[in-house]
Amino acid sequence: MGIGPTPTPPLKGRGFPKLLWIVPLALAALLYIATWPPITPDFRTVRATWHPTEAWLYDRNGLLLDSMRVDFSRRRLGWVPLGETAPALAKAVIAAEDRRFREHGGVDWLAVAGSIRDRLSGRRARGASTITMQLAAFLSPDLARPGSRNYWQKARQMRGAMAIEHRWSKDEILEAYLNLAGFRGEAQGIMAASEQMFGKPPARLSRDEALLIAALLPDPQAPPERVARRACAMRRGDCPAIKAIAATALGSARRLRIDPELAPHLAQRLIDKPGMRVTTTLDAPIQRIAITALSRQLIGLGDQRARDGAVIVLDNATGDTLAYVGGVGGGSTAAAVDGANAPRQAGSTLKPFLYAAAIERGYLTAASILDDSPVQLDTASGLYIPQNYDRSFRGPVSARSALAASLNVPAVRTLLLVGVNAFRDRLWDLGYAGLTEDGDYYGFSLALGSAEVTLAEQANAYRALANGGRWSAARLRPSDAQQPLRPVISPAGAWITADILSDPGARAGTFGLDSALRLPFWAAVKTGTSKAMRDNWCVGFSSRFTVAVWIGNLEGDSMRAVSGTSGAAPVWREIMLALHRTGAPPRPAKPHDVESRTVRFASAIEPPRTEYFLRGTAQPVFGAAPPEARRARIASPVSGSIYALDPDIPIDRQRIRILVSGAVAGHRLLLDRKDIGPAGAQPLVLPGPGAHRLVLADPVGRTVDQVLFTVR
Repeated sequence: MGIGPTPTPPLKGRGFPKLLWIVPLALAALLYIATWPPITPDFRTVRATWHPTEAWLYDRNGLLLDSMRVDFSRRRLGWVPLGETAPALAKAVIAAEDRRFREHGGVDWLAVAGSIRDRLSGRRARGASTITMQLAAFLSPDLARPGSRNYWQKARQMRGAMAIEHRWSKDEILEAYLNLAGFRGEAQGIMAASEQMFGKPPARLSRDEALLIAALLPDPQAPPERVARRACAMRRGDCPAIKAIAATALGSARRLRIDPELAPHLAQRLIDKPGMRVTTTLDAPIQRIAITALSRQLIGLGDQRARDGAVIVLDNATGDTLAYVGGVGGGSTAAAVDGANAPRQAGSTLKPFLYAAAIERGYLTAASILDDSPVQLDTASGLYIPQNYDRSFRGPVSARSALAASLNVPAVRTLLLVGVNAFRDRLWDLGYAGLTEDGDYYGFSLALGSAEVTLAEQANAYRALANGGRWSAARLRPSDAQQPLRPVISPAGAWITADILSDPGARAGTFGLDSALRLPFWAAVKTGTSKAMRDNWCVGFSSRFTVAVWIGNLEGDSMRAVSGTSGAAPVWREIMLALHRTGAPPRPAKPHDVESRTVRFASAIEPPRTEYFLRGTAQPVFGAAPPEARRARIASPVSGSIYALDPDIPIDRQRIRILVSGAVAGHRLLLDRKDIGPAGAQPLVLPGPGAHRLVLADPVGRTVDQVLFTVR
């Protein structure tokens, strides 16, 4: 029989080689699952969900006035499409971060191999992270969590980058990268970096500026010298220009801002959401003029005298707000407060509306004589004794001089004619929305501006005078409804009042002939100073513009040696001259129911002049009423007076003088029913403690006036 090969007996464990294949496959599957990247959104979703941290305020012509930070977690501006960046920028970023960006599929395997080789050879490993891998980390922050950089995380980044490359185009990847990358400080995105470093949009970057931005990406907080060296290396040559740009753009002395900060208070008022783009009626050149004029004046006054100010400029025809300056910082200790919208005491700025009411109702004409002499008025809270600014009295004066020279006592006498409640209602109709109490609450001091008003209200009320007594709400945005003008003051009353406010001769007694209020063209203006010099106002208008200025201290402390003509008036003058530098505005046309007449004044109270009247109210001669034409009355003491005896003053030196006015011939005075002599003798009396009644009796013994007063 034939001899064949001897069969080999089966070996124990022959299936082991098959297990060798199963283990690596299982490990690979586990690695594949473990490095599964987070789900990343598509490009459209990323762009749609981008929200700036800023909101922007623009003027009427689309110029940026201000931007306001709404989200403080980082600083983002607008999303910038790749096509709206300088071509040099994309080239510089690709050269610096990922030179084979256009060729690879999310992972640069050549760079990965080079990094591994460097590590094995003990050299410093070069970075192998691509632009797409960095983008994957931006979209999924857990892929680049601080303190957790490892091979597993890097593998997940690679997987994420490949997934992005599968769905996104290269231009979309680069665009998203430039907008999501972090730059200097808290700036995120190329728009924030470009504006913060160079004050320009990315489309206007030069080649050297683009190189500096690209050189920032590996280490955004690096010193300027290190960033410049990296940029110079990319340029491959001597680069003193880059070093100079880096020192300016990245140095500690850099103060360029992302916004011009022309209207921060208005931005705070109109903006409340990130990404808002609010267009206003403001005019950026006029806003700059107002800021410059106010800043110059506050610097000149010094922060020991006045620290704050505000300006509003209105277009008379449209009501558009052309300038809104709530403050200029400087020495202010309350710079965040909006001075243009803060309630402050009005001072004498309400007087024009009081006289306009008296003139239109026929109670006064511009030539009517008012008595500027001491007066004491009894009120619920005691005696009200108004004083003029200079503590002096002028005697008989015309209504024109009283208003133009801002005399206080004649204004109070005019309020007695018009009525406190009627005047308060007139101010409410003119937009003074803070006057919510009835007239009795404000009392006689309302004539002198004891009420609190805002600069915005002041400007628009004076605009009504400029528009012939017709009022409408001012506008801050073109989208605000343009209301029709509604009559509040008669055209004749408004025109005559404006004519008085434009008369330099009538105000010369208080302000001089050549004050800051006088302009080389027609303009009406009124100043005001509140109690204790806490507020200084100057509000006036031409036929085209109304300008309102306030100067003071927002914390409420008094100014030192700042009057109407030395505080707000120079700012008003500078702005008015700038607004009309192209030509003088026309004088407002005289209404048909206003007539002019030549008048003279008895006893030479004032020089003869041409005066304006409501038709039918003119007369040729004006004079003070003679004493015999006035009602006999007790002028002092005033009813309700309380006198306190001082033990440190000799009792004989504490007598009370009795004063009477009017035709008092033959009249007698009786104190507590005791005859103390003729009324015209001005007797000095010394009544004891207690309540007393003083009576003025006519020649036949009838009581014509009486007052009650108390001595303590």
